[in-house]
Amino acid sequence: MTPAVPIPADFSGTIHDAGNGSVVKRSVLPGGVRVLTESMPEQRSVTIGFWIAVGSRDEAEGGYGSTHFLEHLLFKGTPSRTAMDIATEFDRVGGESNASTAKESTCYHARVLDTDLPMAIDVITDMVTSALIDPAELETERGVILEELAMDADDPIDTAHEALAAKLLDDHPLGRPIGGTPEAIREVSRERVLEYYRQWYRPDELVVTAAGGLNHEEVSRLVLEALERSGWDLSDGEDPAPRRSHASDGAQIVEGEHRIVRPVEQSSVLVGGRSIHTLDPDRFALALMNSALGGGMSSRLFQEIREKRGLAYNTYSFSAAYSDVGYFGLYAGCSPHRATDVAELMVAELERLAECGLTDEELDRACGQLSGGTVLGLEDTGSRMSRLGRAELVTGEFVDLNGALNRLRSVTADHVQAVAQRLAQSPRATVMVGPDADSA
Repeated sequence: MTPAVPIPADFSGTIHDAGNGSVVKRSVLPGGVRVLTESMPEQRSVTIGFWIAVGSRDEAEGGYGSTHFLEHLLFKGTPSRTAMDIATEFDRVGGESNASTAKESTCYHARVLDTDLPMAIDVITDMVTSALIDPAELETERGVILEELAMDADDPIDTAHEALAAKLLDDHPLGRPIGGTPEAIREVSRERVLEYYRQWYRPDELVVTAAGGLNHEEVSRLVLEALERSGWDLSDGEDPAPRRSHASDGAQIVEGEHRIVRPVEQSSVLVGGRSIHTLDPDRFALALMNSALGGGMSSRLFQEIREKRGLAYNTYSFSAAYSDVGYFGLYAGCSPHRATDVAELMVAELERLAECGLTDEELDRACGQLSGGTVLGLEDTGSRMSRLGRAELVTGEFVDLNGALNRLRSVTADHVQAVAQRLAQSPRATVMVGPDADSA
C-alpha cells in the first residue's frame, strides 16, 4: 500500500513526486502562511485557493452568520479595488472566481490560465487581507443573504437537512446552519463582522493551495510579495496555527420523529444518527457502506424503495464528517401518506445490512464506484487544489491516488458490516417536511 505522507506543521519541501512531472510541494512563509502546490505539466490552467480554517462552528452568540457574511463582503472591495474591479479582472481573462463557506473552513478560489496566475494571486490576496467591510455594502449584502436564506427555506429538502443536523447535534455549534438564521443576519452588526474578520484573517491561519501548470517556487514568491504589499504583519514568527482537535464533542441527539409542516405535494423524509469524525479509521469502510446502501441506482435503497416498490423518485444515503463528530442519514422524497412507511423501510435496509452484511458482488461494485469516482474527480485542477486544502487543514497527511485506491480495496465485507452495526445501534432522529399529517 502506498503510505500516507505526514505533513508536520513546520515542514517545507517536496511531499510527493509521482515521477511524471507531477510534484506536490509545501512551503511555510513568514508569519506562518502555508503554500501547497501540485504541478500538472500537461495543464494550461491553474486553480488556486486561499483557505482560512474558520467556519460557522467558530461563531459566537451575537455573531452567528459572520463567516458566510464575510464570504460575500470580501468581493465588495478593498482600498485599491472596487467590487467591479475584482469582477472585471477575472472576466477579462476568461477566468472564474468564487468562494465557499463550510462549517469548519472558508475558501476563496479562482481558475485561470497559467499566464494569469500572478493576477489571481494579487487580487485574492488583496481581498483576503484588505477587505473594506464597507457599511453600505454590508447593508446591501444583508439583504442579499436574507434572500438566499429565504430561497433555501423554500426548498423542503434543504429544510429537512438543516433540521436533521440540528436534531443530531443538539446545542452544538455544528448543528447551526452555515448561513445563519434570518434573525441572526438581521441583528449582526458591522462591528461584530469586522471583529470576526480581524480575529481569523491573519497570516498563521492562511493556507494557499494551487494545482495545475505552475512552479511552486514562483507561486510562493508571488504570494509572499502580494502579502508584503498588503500590509499584513508577517514578522510574528513562522508557526502556522494548529489544526483542529479531534477530541470528543459531547453533542446530544434529540431522538424521535420531528415534523415540519410545509404546503408541498411531497414529503421529504430523513432518518439519521451519529457517525464518525474525519480521521476515524472506519471512514473508508463507511464510504463503501454508504455507496452500497444508498450511493447509486444499484444501491439497496434505490432498488428496494424506488425500483421494487415505486414509493419514491429519489432516495439515497449520506454522511457528514467533521473534526470531532459526524452523522449519517437516509433520505427519500415520497407521498405524504407514505412517509412513515418509507422511513421504516429505509431503517430496515440499514438494519438488514448490519445483520447480514454485503455480498462479495456488492462490495466489489461499491469499491468500483468509489474508485472510479475518485479517479475521475482528480482529473481537474480544482479537485486537486481542494485535495491539498483538505490534506493541510483536515487530515495532516497527503495520500496520492494509488494510496487512496488501496485504502478502499483493503476494506473487507466484515469491516463494512461492523460499521453498519455501529450505525444501526446508534440513537436516531427522523425529520419529515411536508403537509400536515391530518390533511395528507
